[in-house]
Amino acid sequence: MEGVSPRRLGYLLKHAGLRLGELTGPALEPYAIDGREFAVLSVLRTREPLSQLAAAQRLGIDRTTMVALLDGLERKRLVARRPHPDDRRKNAVELTGHGREVLESATRAVEAAEEAFLAPLPGDDARALRDLLDRLV
Repeated sequence: MEGVSPRRLGYLLKHAGLRLGELTGPALEPYAIDGREFAVLSVLRTREPLSQLAAAQRLGIDRTTMVALLDGLERKRLVARRPHPDDRRKNAVELTGHGREVLESATRAVEAAEEAFLAPLPGDDARALRDLLDRLV
């Protein structure tokens, strides 16, 4: 790629993300979900039901995209929508029992993929990378 330095932060972050995706994508395949669906399920792992809008905001995605993701997750019986207890004009979204089971197993698979991604780094460096990225985000 002419003109782009492989030391540029944007380049490094993009390609690190792509590499991580190469590991997490296959790790999620046995659970019939992709990375975006995993993110939605993870956000919905709360004690109180979230509205569709609140979940979308937490993920930084637009409402239309969230509706499409939830439609797919609902077809897979991983989430259920119902009127929100505090405002019946809103939909509350919750994990189903099956959704919780899938999320639990998928989380272990993603953690293993992340561990494999970070394996070239010594333990303290891997922890420091997570901490630094967390501070930036």
